[in-house]
Amino acid sequence: MNYEPVIGLEVNVQLKTDTKIFCNCSTQFGAAPNSQVCPVCLGMPGVLPVLNEKVVEFATRLALAVDCRINKHSIFARKNYFYPDLPKAYQISQFEEPFCEHGKLEIQAPGEAPRNIGITRIHMEEDAGKSLHSESFVGKNETLIDVNRCGTPLLEIVSEPDFRSPQEAYEYLVKMREIVIFLGICDGNMEEGSLRCDANISMRPVGETKLGVKTELKDMNSFRAVEKALEYEINRQEMVLENGGRIEQQTLLWDANRNVA
Repeated sequence: MNYEPVIGLEVNVQLKTDTKIFCNCSTQFGAAPNSQVCPVCLGMPGVLPVLNEKVVEFATRLALAVDCRINKHSIFARKNYFYPDLPKAYQISQFEEPFCEHGKLEIQAPGEAPRNIGITRIHMEEDAGKSLHSESFVGKNETLIDVNRCGTPLLEIVSEPDFRSPQEAYEYLVKMREIVIFLGICDGNMEEGSLRCDANISMRPVGETKLGVKTELKDMNSFRAVEKALEYEINRQEMVLENGGRIEQQTLLWDANRNVA
């Protein structure tokens, strides 16, 4: 039986604003740990977040660039995460009513005809902090927390599951990076975490319309890493299915040093 991959991408774009999404703390990269925080981004009782107008402007620029429908009404929601680097224990994001929906981006993989990739939604949200445990200055059995990133403004771009190859995913990411840099809303620096991507992938028999069980790939630090990770996971899932096994829904971390998930 021949299988085809079905891939969707979630791209997080860090916005190039001077201050955070709900407070006046700086977003400057490289500052001393825990030096760019206040009661708002730390989630102290009684604080009142105020939306950064520039974030809405930047979201509008991107929405128009990828032909999204901007909703007249959108709301923020609490997304609960019990992470040590998220002081509030929830992320302010958007879910039921996002900022914009139903866009598209035309791509062209090598040797293929151009085609549109659907964009399900783009929504505004805040970033979490950073846990440090593998750096040389961190003790063997300890984790250090830097909450400077808490409250940094992000746009999350969720695609439709329209990709059929790792090469298409790569071309989409390259083009999306070019767009956000041209619009002046992001510096596109993946080494500093300004552009991050998670991928959802499943396999199904050729000609089938029903989606298969998906896995999520995380911790990919370059577009080539995304391409390699998808190639690896396609081969793994295909081998499991051809040998009569079943795919388990799970989240996988990509090890760029060993090229395995």
